[in-house]
Amino acid sequence: MSALSSKAASRLKPLDAQDTDSRGPLSGLLVADFSRVLAGPFATQIMADLGAAVIKVEAPNGDETRGWVPPERDGVSTYYLGINRNKRDVVLDFGDEKDRTLAQELARRADIVIENFKPGGLRKFGLDYDTVSQANPSVLYASISGFGAAGGAALPGYDLVVQAASGLMSLTGDPDGQAYRSGLSVFDIMTGMQATIGILAALNHRNTTGLGQHIEVNLLSTALAAMANHSSTFVAGGKVPFRMGNAHPSLFPYEPLPASDGEIVIVAANDAQFRRLATALGIPDLPDDERFRTTEDRNHNRGELRPLLIEALSTRTIAEWFDILTEAGVACGPINTIDGGVALAERLGLNPVVHVGEGEAAIPMIRNAIAFSLTPPRYVSPAPPLGADNEEIRSWLSAPENTHD
Repeated sequence: MSALSSKAASRLKPLDAQDTDSRGPLSGLLVADFSRVLAGPFATQIMADLGAAVIKVEAPNGDETRGWVPPERDGVSTYYLGINRNKRDVVLDFGDEKDRTLAQELARRADIVIENFKPGGLRKFGLDYDTVSQANPSVLYASISGFGAAGGAALPGYDLVVQAASGLMSLTGDPDGQAYRSGLSVFDIMTGMQATIGILAALNHRNTTGLGQHIEVNLLSTALAAMANHSSTFVAGGKVPFRMGNAHPSLFPYEPLPASDGEIVIVAANDAQFRRLATALGIPDLPDDERFRTTEDRNHNRGELRPLLIEALSTRTIAEWFDILTEAGVACGPINTIDGGVALAERLGLNPVVHVGEGEAAIPMIRNAIAFSLTPPRYVSPAPPLGADNEEIRSWLSAPENTHD
C-alpha cells in the first residue's frame, strides 16, 4: 500500500499507514469510509483511534451531521465532532466520472471498506462488494443497513424507527404511560460496534487464510440481539415483555429508590448482595423473612419489600447512602446528568476527557473506552473540515500505486 503524500503525512503523520512511529493495534491498515451519520462513522472512529488510516469520503454537501446544530463548538456540530476524529477527509462526487474512478481506486487499495448506503445503492457506482472484491479480492467490506438486504432493503434505517419497530420502545417508560425512546441512538451505536467486531473477526480470518469477505450488519438484528433477556423472554419463554418503568422483570431491588433528598439506584442481584444491603440499611433480619429469602421470593413480593427499603433509606441523603452502601459492597449510584457522569469518571481516575489537536484549537473529547498496555489509542486530530485532504488524497489516488511523493 502506498503512503499518502508528504504534505498529508505531515499533517496527520501518526495516522499514515506506513508510519513506523504509529504502533496502534490497527496500524498499517487503510480504511475507506463511505459511511455517514452515526453507526458507520462511530465504527471508523474506533478503528482510527486504534491506529488505522481512515479516509472519510463525503459527498459535496458533506455528512448530514455537520448540519445537526445546536449544539456546536466554534460553529461546528458537536455531533459531527464526536464521531469523526483521527480521519482524513476527501470530497468525491460519485456522479462525476473522474471522482467515481478515484473512489473505485480507493476501494481497490483499501484493506477495509465500510458503507451504509441502502443495500444495492452503490452498485451503479461500481462500489458494491461484488465489484470491489473483483479488483481487491482480500478486501473486508462492511455494509450497515437498517433492516438488512432482503425484504427490508428499501426501508430507511433511522435509529428511532428501529427502536419503535424492534420493541424497545414498548419496554421503555412508565407501565401505564407513553412508550419512550432511549435517550441516545442506542442501536446506531451498537450496530457500529457490531460492525467493528465483525471487521476484526474477518481480519483475523484473513490473516490466516488471505481471504476477504462481506460483513453485513443491520440495526434491527442488532436490536433484537441487544435486547438479550427480553428477546429470550419471548422466543424461549413464549411471553411478551412489557414496560415496567425503572423496574427489572427478574431482580428486586434493581431500580431507583428514594433517599431523604432524592433517588438513588440500588442493585442487589443475588442473595448475598441483598443481605449486605439489609445490614447496611440497619434491617439485618430482613433476608431471613420467608418473603424475601431468595431472588424469586423478592421478585414475587416486591410490593411488600419496597416500602421497607424506602423507610430505611429515608433517614439519610443520597451522598451518605452512596458512601455507606459502597463501603458495604452494594452496587449503587446517584442519577447524574452527563456532567456528573464525567465528574465521577474523573474522580475514579478514568481520565475520561482527552484534548484532540494542538494548542488553543484542541477539542476536548471523550476518551476511547478501550485501554491497551502496549498499543494505546491515539488522539491525533479532531474531526476534519469538509474536503480537508482533497489535494493530497486525489494526487495519491491518481498516481501509480507504488509511487511516493
